[in-house]
Amino acid sequence: MNTINIRRAVPEDAVYLARIGREAFAAAFGEQNTAENMDAYLAESFSEQKQAVEIAEEGSIFLIAETEGKTMGYARLLSSMAPTCITGAKPVELVRFYLLPQWIGQGLAGPLMQACLDTARGGGYDVIWLGVWQENPRAIRFYQKWGFTIVGTHTFQLGGDTQHDWLMAQSLG
Repeated sequence: MNTINIRRAVPEDAVYLARIGREAFAAAFGEQNTAENMDAYLAESFSEQKQAVEIAEEGSIFLIAETEGKTMGYARLLSSMAPTCITGAKPVELVRFYLLPQWIGQGLAGPLMQACLDTARGGGYDVIWLGVWQENPRAIRFYQKWGFTIVGTHTFQLGGDTQHDWLMAQSLG
C-alpha cells in the first residue's frame, strides 16, 4: 500500500478543494440527480471563493489526503451548533468526506477517517456527527464500520430537490 500523507489545508488550497469537491460530489451523486439540481448545488457549494471562506472559518479544519504526490480526497470538520439529537458537550461535524472516484474501494478511506477521528479527539471534542443521504448505502455502511450509528434525520437541499439524510454520530470518549 502507498504511503498516505494527510495534511491540513491552507488558504492556497481553495482552488484545489473546489475542483476536488466538484469532481467527487458529481461522481458520487450525478447519476441519481438531475443535471439542473447538480449544477446549482456544485456552483453554490464548490466555488473557489466559498472554499476560501470555509478554510478561514473559525472551527473549520480541512484534511487533505495525498499519496505519491496525488490527491485522494479530503474531509472537513466543523465545530458548530449540532441538532438536538446529537448528544455531547462538545460536538464536531464531519461536514465532508470525499474521495476521488479512482481511490474509492481501494481501502484508502481508512487513514483519512482515522485522521478525522484523531483530529476531533485532539481538539477536545466528545462526539463526531455527520449527515449522509439515505439513498447512499455504501457510505452508510462505511460510517457504520467506523462506529457511527443513526441518531436522527434532517433535510438536505440539492438545487430544487429536498432530500433526506440520516444523522449519524459516535462518541469520542
